[in-house]
Amino acid sequence: MSPAELLTELNRLGGANGVGRTDIVENRYVGMKSRGAYETPGGSILLKAHRAIESITLDRGVAHLKDELMPKYAELIYNGYWFSPEREMLQTAIDQSQRWVNGKVRLKLYKGNIEITGRESEDTLFDEAIATFEDDSGAYNQADAEGFIRLNALRLRTESLRDSMRGGKQGGA
Repeated sequence: MSPAELLTELNRLGGANGVGRTDIVENRYVGMKSRGAYETPGGSILLKAHRAIESITLDRGVAHLKDELMPKYAELIYNGYWFSPEREMLQTAIDQSQRWVNGKVRLKLYKGNIEITGRESEDTLFDEAIATFEDDSGAYNQADAEGFIRLNALRLRTESLRDSMRGGKQGGA
């Protein structure tokens, strides 16, 4: 299907299942609030499916950074800055994050809900042989966790030591 045909079909399927209805109060760029009721069944389905594929193909750090950048990207577009250099800069970062995002997603649409029932990609980072508490053929050594936990908690132990030397936590003024 072409992108237009795909969106048309997803709008039909999603609309028939009550997917993609939203009622929001927006903070407009000019300072007023406005209320809008929107129906975006196809867009809602595409977003849910895309996020499902990202969940298995994006590295944790890349996924978190993309999630931090998207509100700024959306704000720029909403406020009419499509041709701004900052939007183009963000676009480059987003495009880079998407180079391995591909695959297939199975969805169930029912009473306004979109449920992911499966996802797969040739470029997945998920490896069932590693993501297990059983035999992982040496991919993960449980003994490594002890050092990681101790190092990760260093800041908390340092704060606790300071607090105990000063007679407990001090109230802020």
